[in-house]
Amino acid sequence: MLIYVVRHGQTDWNAERRLQGQKDIPLNPIGREQARLNGIDLAEILKVEGIAFDFVASPLTRTRQTMEIIREAMGVDPKAYRTDERLVEVSFGDWEGSTIKELKATQRERVTERNLNKWDFIPPGDDAESYEIMSWRIASWLNSVDKPTVCVTHGGVIRSLFKMIADVPKHEAAEGDIPQDRILKIDRAERLIGWI
Repeated sequence: MLIYVVRHGQTDWNAERRLQGQKDIPLNPIGREQARLNGIDLAEILKVEGIAFDFVASPLTRTRQTMEIIREAMGVDPKAYRTDERLVEVSFGDWEGSTIKELKATQRERVTERNLNKWDFIPPGDDAESYEIMSWRIASWLNSVDKPTVCVTHGGVIRSLFKMIADVPKHEAAEGDIPQDRILKIDRAERLIGWI
């Protein structure tokens, strides 16, 4: 089963290195261009594949905007896709909207705790998640995929996919670079995952 995964394009909060989490922040001009270029690339990739793909996105604005720009660049109906709540980003709880630098000024010990075990760390706040907790819902989504799929989602979700599919150690999954201008190819039958 093939899955092509795209991280949403850049937002102003990405550019400012703010913890975005589940806050609903729109794309900036760079993010819109990243989505357009990913759409052009996906059109070529899917033409070679020659099979029908399902299209699904996280319901947050930045992922829906990315999906619609991708589909428009592919020359297909921008709105002909579905959303899945399980694909939303990890919740950073009370830390959403802050930079790590800002948090170090007021919560240095908690930031140090996070740096020691980023995968399992739960930020303060009632709705906060660790990457591990988020990965449970991502596993549920992954197990429900029953046809070739194009998915637009978030960096934390992609971190979970690397850990689940390629057995990337949790500290590496939590720290690895997740680009916004590349496409991730997953071949579940071969348990392969990599950027193209």
